[in-house]
Amino acid sequence: MSIGKTAMFANYAALQTASNNIANANTPGYSRQTAVLADAPSQFTGSGFFGKGVVVQTIARAYDGYLTHQAVASGSTAAADAARLDKLTQLEGVFPIGSAGIGAAAGQLLNAFVDVSNNPGDASARQVVLGGAQELSTRIRASGDQLNQLQAGVVQDVKITVDHVNVMATQVAGLNAQIAALRGTGQMPNQLLDQRDQIVKQLASQLSVTSIQADDGSVGLFIGGGQTLVLGADAYTLKAGRDTFDPSKVMLTTTEGGVDRVVRPDSIAGGALAGLLKFQNEDLADAKNLIGQIATAVSGAVNKQQSLGLDLGQPAGAGGPIFSVGAARVLGAAGNTGSAAFTLTIDDASKVQASDYALGFDGSGYTLSRTSDNTVVAGSPFSAAQLATGVSFDGATVKLSAGVASAGDRFVLQPVASAAQNMQTVLANPNGIAAASPFTGNVGVSNTGTATIASLNATDPSYNGTLSATIAFTSAAGAYAWTLSNGSSGVGVWTAGTPIVLNGFELNLAGVPKSGDTLAVAPTISVRSNKGNALAFAAMGGRGIVASIAAGNSIVGQTVTDAYAGALANIGVRVQGSKTASAIST
Repeated sequence: MSIGKTAMFANYAALQTASNNIANANTPGYSRQTAVLADAPSQFTGSGFFGKGVVVQTIARAYDGYLTHQAVASGSTAAADAARLDKLTQLEGVFPIGSAGIGAAAGQLLNAFVDVSNNPGDASARQVVLGGAQELSTRIRASGDQLNQLQAGVVQDVKITVDHVNVMATQVAGLNAQIAALRGTGQMPNQLLDQRDQIVKQLASQLSVTSIQADDGSVGLFIGGGQTLVLGADAYTLKAGRDTFDPSKVMLTTTEGGVDRVVRPDSIAGGALAGLLKFQNEDLADAKNLIGQIATAVSGAVNKQQSLGLDLGQPAGAGGPIFSVGAARVLGAAGNTGSAAFTLTIDDASKVQASDYALGFDGSGYTLSRTSDNTVVAGSPFSAAQLATGVSFDGATVKLSAGVASAGDRFVLQPVASAAQNMQTVLANPNGIAAASPFTGNVGVSNTGTATIASLNATDPSYNGTLSATIAFTSAAGAYAWTLSNGSSGVGVWTAGTPIVLNGFELNLAGVPKSGDTLAVAPTISVRSNKGNALAFAAMGGRGIVASIAAGNSIVGQTVTDAYAGALANIGVRVQGSKTASAIST
């Protein structure tokens, strides 16, 4: 009877456990439980040990530490991929295709100069050019604004996620305290363990953590860089603060012992925060530079060509800028202890790269490197004296304008990152379009060769309206002698397909000259009928005005249309890659 009673109680406990499993079959985080039975201690008699029935040893949960950790890690990776994919999908909308794109707007602007070249004095054709310029700057500025909105969204998402992480870290610390207090009972508090595992899983979907089991049953949670998030019954605070360099961006820190320690983004393996920070620091930063490079290159090329022509002012003068863009900037790290200040200027917009640059001082020299491909700028490290006079690289110049740096000081140079968001059309008067060339060319009336002037382009605005030239061919092989109105003279040899380049202009010939033929170049008198500079504007559509890095780190030019197509492809590849990664990790 006694043994039967133990059997009834033990199996009743097993039935209760099975019933509880069925009741919680759909409860998130619940682990299936099993009643672990053992035979009761035997009773010794002279005839031997007699069994006394069965006892419930414990209620164990089906748990595998390795599989649990793997599931948490996989979920963390999937959450990071999903968060990045969501933002990349939004970023893709900043780069519209077809007629709505920036490339199409740039093409329409340059094509509008064809009509101006057909009738340089036509006010309506000039107004179309200004309309095209306004449309291009509006589209580029809108793209810059959208990128800023995405950045603000990332900051907000990170702050909300950090708050969730801190709440869950506090919950884990509280459960640690309860579990450790019940450790002395000799039985595992299955419900509390399930709750803690579920919270850790949810926390890892926001921020990947490493968990370490302690002897008292508590778990410690550590961020990838080694910073403590939970230790026993103590939870440490995770913060979303301003980036070390750029206050518009966000970075993570932990507070331990009253000291804030930066959490390096590359130390976070997973979780939504990892995806958000990767998008901010890589995808969004690259997108800003891609758009900014196009804005800088187009405005630089158009403004330069504008300065090489004459407008319809009274009197006619060199054309003023059509566009303005956001200035290049230098950002110093928040922890810098020195007083050094730098300026960054754009010298040649056609050579500027879609990249930021890192400048660091080690106590003896400054190392400058391009962050897009980690290429160290030739000549690094530079001395303070070199930087004081200015160091040129990739179409820009950085200059130490004041102060002295301390060892360990760091700076970020951004030639084009803020160009797009501040792009504007600054020319409002259509008469201000410099469609006329400052030079007019004529062939000698007694020439016997077939040479004619195909194009005559100014190359230096300082010579506009003040220079004339005479070119006389001295042989049928193309040898010539030249004389300028400023008194200089010289000789050269013309070959088909290459221009004759003299001070202030370059002259392209069609046909072949003969010995004794002459050419004359003089300042333009009839500005309203001259279309030389308008033709140069129209030809820009086929010129490589946007820089690209080719093999061997050489810089080559690409058209605006090709540059925008390249930007579309860059973002598209990221989106497709992120979709694949998210599908696999999910």
